[in-house]
Amino acid sequence: MAQSMRAWQAAQPGAFKQTLKLHDDVPRPSEAELKDGQVLVEVARAGLNPADYKVCEIGLASRAITSFPKTPGMDLSGHVVAVAQGVTDVKAGDAVIGRANPKQSPGSLGQFLVLDRDAYAPLPAGFDLEQAAGAPTVALTAYQCIAPYVKPGDKVFVNGGSGGVGLSNIQVAKALGCHITVTCSTGKADLCKGFGADDVIDYRKEDVLAELRKRGQVFSLCVDNVGDSPSNLYASCGSFLLPGSKFVFVGGHVSAASMGSILKTRLLPSFLGGGSHQFVFFLTENKRKDLETVRDWMAEGKLKVNVDSTYSFEEADKAIEHVRKGAAGKVLVRVQEK
Repeated sequence: MAQSMRAWQAAQPGAFKQTLKLHDDVPRPSEAELKDGQVLVEVARAGLNPADYKVCEIGLASRAITSFPKTPGMDLSGHVVAVAQGVTDVKAGDAVIGRANPKQSPGSLGQFLVLDRDAYAPLPAGFDLEQAAGAPTVALTAYQCIAPYVKPGDKVFVNGGSGGVGLSNIQVAKALGCHITVTCSTGKADLCKGFGADDVIDYRKEDVLAELRKRGQVFSLCVDNVGDSPSNLYASCGSFLLPGSKFVFVGGHVSAASMGSILKTRLLPSFLGGGSHQFVFFLTENKRKDLETVRDWMAEGKLKVNVDSTYSFEEADKAIEHVRKGAAGKVLVRVQEK
């Protein structure tokens, strides 16, 4: 068996256009290296996210987050090649959905990858590998930032409903029995409604905060996928969130104005203009139970991925540039052509 594999690698932090290259001689992980609970997977499809390039393009701080050379890509589907002793839920040849640890050097834009137990889940026979590859990060993010904070019948507000996480937020909220209101642009309203949104606020035509105030203190949760529009969303959440509800900050673009507003509202006491709702800074985690829930909902048709485009393995650099420019859905890479 070959001891090397093909993989895309960024040699060092910096602009991907300069550092990202396809190599044919990257050491291939072996069965002998597997530790308890791990599986060796041959990657079939990789799903891309903005974090795949952003982590490597923040300069020297990148080295505090991950190690180099870095193979980008978190999301994947593929087939098990080997399992560690004691692994009984999958065997060689089985299909899996997986999410690589973004803090580690190996990623899904390589032919083979070792996954920990929390980073993969078995797939039923015939499962769409492209749908599976596009789901892990956006679906886990959506599930983990909503499920712990709601119950059936609650109303959820999501700022930024038309992106990969936003569309997953909509479907997760509906699967949990919630009513969901989202913001999006005029051209994405039908997309959000098609994925299940009950109520849409068009931020190009309407004042988002004014529209939320009209609805009143009815929401049990606010999820912010945008970050800087409106820049004072957290400072104003008392006008639309129920007492004791959470404000979950997922990310997006963070401006000086939005960060200043968040810090002021978090640090000041309420009688001086501080916030009365808990601010939750969200980070996605690999959790086996959550990944199994995502898989099951996909199998049941409750959760699907909006695929924008699919690229060959040799075109992975072009696929990443497409993500950077703003894809209309998930961008996938065929690591295996078969």
